[in-house]
Amino acid sequence: MQNKIYPLKTILDTISKYKKPDVKKRMIFDQSPVGGIGSKWVIALFFSIPLLEYALIFNPYVFNMLGIAQAIIFFVVFLSVVMILIFTLTVINNAKVVKKITPSWNHYFPDIDLKLIVTSGASPYKAFYSHYAEALNRGVSEEGLHAHLKNAFEIMQNENRELLDAMENDRSR
Repeated sequence: MQNKIYPLKTILDTISKYKKPDVKKRMIFDQSPVGGIGSKWVIALFFSIPLLEYALIFNPYVFNMLGIAQAIIFFVVFLSVVMILIFTLTVINNAKVVKKITPSWNHYFPDIDLKLIVTSGASPYKAFYSHYAEALNRGVSEEGLHAHLKNAFEIMQNENRELLDAMENDRSR
């Protein structure tokens, strides 16, 4: 099965949010540009789970069976399970988005690892979102965006040569 090549702007819309004049990395990646569930629906689900838990534990029938102390203990214990569930679902969602857009990303930038763009840690491409915002603020076309980002990657690689060399040495071990 051949992977669909998404436009560069679509790829970047899944992992970033543009509010003029800034671009920020999404905490929960958006699947809707590539035919999946939108991040707003995922966030709505995340907010509804604790409310549903509250309704299930503190309704009159269950509350009378448990009493106040046990109801509070159940709520706190299950709320910790809900937080773990939300974290796990976020990781799964983000991994699914990255897996889906990686073939398209490799089409545009075969030498740049997408995981280095979406990482929250130290990366030679930490200024990527600034360069992307600059291109969007200028209103460049799809081809212009590709050319601008290619040039930006060269600049970032030159600025962070030591970090890239250290990463290459670590991979070669």
